[in-house]
Amino acid sequence: QVQLVESGGGLVQAGGSLRLSCAASGRTGSTYAMGWFRQAPGKEREFVARIIRSGDSTHYADSVKGRFTISRDTAKNWVYLQMNSLKPEDTAVYYCAASPYMDYWVNAYWGQGTQVTVSS
Repeated sequence: QVQLVESGGGLVQAGGSLRLSCAASGRTGSTYAMGWFRQAPGKEREFVARIIRSGDSTHYADSVKGRFTISRDTAKNWVYLQMNSLKPEDTAVYYCAASPYMDYWVNAYWGQGTQVTVSS
């Protein structure tokens, strides 16, 4: 089992920045990729970004490219999402996920989520 705890969400004005953190514990050695997803009210959960264990490979949703940066401290089992130039449409609950595979999240572990609200 892998436990994930997100933090860093909050209320920010459009154009502002937030940094989300995700602390992983448990069998973290089984996690190859870690990612961030988000779910806005009335919408399905969507992929935001992911990074592999070594940090050499990252992938972003088109909607956040150039604004968000995912990073990972493998030694400390932390994953971060730096979010800049935030827009009201970025408002959502953000979830951290950990998977033993790259770009396959069906059997991933999930955190409880952290709320991000961007005001216009």
